Amino acid sequence: MLNFTVGPVMSSEAVRAIGAEQVPYFRTSEFSELMLENERMMLAFTKAGKNARAVFMTGSGTASMEAAVINCFTKEDRVLVVDGGSFGHRFVEILEIYEIPHTAIKPAFGCGVTAEDLAPYEGKGYTGFLVNLDETSIGVLYDIELISDFCRRNGIFLIVDSISSFLCDPFDMEKYGVQVMITGSQKALACPPGVSIIVLSGEAVERVYSNHPKTVYLDLKSALTNGERGQTPFTCAVGILRQIHARLAEIQEAGGVESEISRIAGLAAYFRRRIKEENLPFSIVSQSLSNAVTPLSPTNGTSANDIFLTLKDEYGIWICPNGGALKDTVFRVGHIGALTEADYDTLIAAFLDMAAKGKL
Repeated sequence: MLNFTVGPVMSSEAVRAIGAEQVPYFRTSEFSELMLENERMMLAFTKAGKNARAVFMTGSGTASMEAAVINCFTKEDRVLVVDGGSFGHRFVEILEIYEIPHTAIKPAFGCGVTAEDLAPYEGKGYTGFLVNLDETSIGVLYDIELISDFCRRNGIFLIVDSISSFLCDPFDMEKYGVQVMITGSQKALACPPGVSIIVLSGEAVERVYSNHPKTVYLDLKSALTNGERGQTPFTCAVGILRQIHARLAEIQEAGGVESEISRIAGLAAYFRRRIKEENLPFSIVSQSLSNAVTPLSPTNGTSANDIFLTLKDEYGIWICPNGGALKDTVFRVGHIGALTEADYDTLIAAFLDMAAKGKL
C-alpha cells in the first residue's frame, strides 16, 4: 500500500517497529520520563513560551477540540468560529452542544479568511476565536498572522486547531499570541491515530484551572496535574505515546521543525509541478494552499470518488476522498508522512495509466 491521505499516513520503520512491541506497563518512572520528554519537545516545536504546558489526550483530534472548548470557554463567552468546511463546522457543533454563544465566519469556497471577513466583528465584545488553521476538507490554509492581529487588537482568546498544519506550515504560538494549539498523532507526526495533543500557553493554563466544565475524561485540570509527574489521569495509548516519542526525536535529529516543514513543502511543490508537466485533467481548488495537502478537482467530468476507488482497488494507492457535496468533485493528495519524490512518481504513473485506459 502507498498512502497519500492526510491521516493516518505512512510511518517510518522506527515508528512501525515500536508498534510491533509488547506494550509495557506505564505507571513507572521510565514512562514518566518519556512523557516529560514528549512535553519538552512539543513545547519547543510549537514555540509555546514561558509557563506553557502540553497535554496528551487518548482520543482523536475531535476529543481535544471538545476539551479545549469546554475547558477554556463558558456560556459567558462570545466566540467567533471560522466555518469554512467540515472540520471548521465541527467546532460549530461543539459550541452548539455546550450552548456557548458564537458567530460563524464563512469564507468563500476555496478561500482564506480576509480582513473584510473580520471587519464586522471589530470592537464587538467577542472573547474567543476558534479556527482550524488548515481546513483539510478543501485544502485551505488560513492566514494566522491576520487572525492573530485581529485577536490581539480585540483582546480575544485564540484557539487554533493545527491538526493538519503542525510540522507542515510555519507556526509560532508565542509570536502569534495563540493560547491553545491542537494537533494529532496521525498527521505529520506520522504515528497511528489515537492520541491528540493540546499545547496551552501560561494564560491558557490559568484559565483551565479557573473553569469547571461538567466532564470527567475531558477535564484538563486533571491532565495538567498528572502531567507534572509525567503521567496521565486515565489509562493512555501507551504504545502510540512511545511512538510519538520516537518520532519527535526523529524530527529533532533531522534538523528540527524547520527542516521537516521544508521537506514537506518540497514534496508538495514536486507533486504540483508534476501534475502540470503531465497535463493531467485536474485543477487545484484552494486559493490558499497548505504544504500538507493538494485539493484537486477533475476538469473532465470524471468522478473524484471513482478516481479514489480505482487507485485503491487497482493500484494499491490511497488518496483522500471527500464526502457529502464534495464527494464527486474534489479529492486530496497529502504530502505528510514517510513519503519521497519517487512515491509521487508512482502516483503520477498511475494517473497516466488510468488516462490511457479511459478511466481518467
